[in-house]
Amino acid sequence: MPKKGANIALSSYDDIFSTEESREAATREQIQKIPISELHPFEGHPFRVVDDEAMTRTMESISQFGVISPLLARPDPDGGYEIVSGHRRHHAAQLVGLETVPVIVREMDDDEAIIAMVDSNLQRETILPSERAWAYRMKLDAIKHQGTRTDLTSAQLGPKLTAADKIAAEANDSRSQVKRYIRLTELIPELLDMVDEKKIALNPAVELSYLSKDEQKQFLEAMDYAQATPSLSQAQRLKKQSQDSGCSMDFMCSTMNEEKKGDPDRVVFKADELRKYFPKSYTPQQMEKTIIRLLEQWQRKKQKQQDQML
Repeated sequence: MPKKGANIALSSYDDIFSTEESREAATREQIQKIPISELHPFEGHPFRVVDDEAMTRTMESISQFGVISPLLARPDPDGGYEIVSGHRRHHAAQLVGLETVPVIVREMDDDEAIIAMVDSNLQRETILPSERAWAYRMKLDAIKHQGTRTDLTSAQLGPKLTAADKIAAEANDSRSQVKRYIRLTELIPELLDMVDEKKIALNPAVELSYLSKDEQKQFLEAMDYAQATPSLSQAQRLKKQSQDSGCSMDFMCSTMNEEKKGDPDRVVFKADELRKYFPKSYTPQQMEKTIIRLLEQWQRKKQKQQDQML
């Protein structure tokens, strides 16, 4: 039996007289003023920081009022702090010449930091498809590391949700749309840029993501050759051909050369019709340049004949 009076811990003066409010305040995260030079971007951050009109407005606001909303960062073991959210504010503050910015410093592991980074940036008004695609992909991987199911092909019954369901609910998006965006990360950068530039629609781009990387590179040439972007049905046929037996350049060119509804004035040459006039090694771009050069020569010859008749 323990001795009477044993294990009695004496409270400090502050513990005795502090209020519950003051004790909560002591544990609450504090906003710190941190030198801009000690802050660096989050590794693999998918959201672009560009000097556009929105950045100009942010700079004007910071010049007048300072950085009102603090950044969120975590300590970097190699020194300084890694920004989790607030990359645009950090950049604008640099441009206007501030030396310090308000920051909430929080201890987070990689998965917690990724999820916080994605969630904070998905609240922006304008997000490029590539940004959303990689953000969803990064969050999916982080949730996977935390032990949540990430099976995107089957539904999880009951209260437990799949990772796609969780991402969709928190991003106010549909589960199927989350899956489509994540598929975009399988595109080569050139095709993904065309999605951002609205040259290729989202759904055809998703179908193209099932082509191999080499096939996607060839498809860039096929689009240039046909001077056209794929419809959904064309992209679906390219995907099926790729999965069945591989998608050749001839098949791509033939598919992209199809006349689309609403484009009756478009002149179309089938790839197999043209290839008999060119070496097998010629790419669609080389064939197109040769045809244009020959037409220019023909036009100059015709103009010369007309001049001689005058």
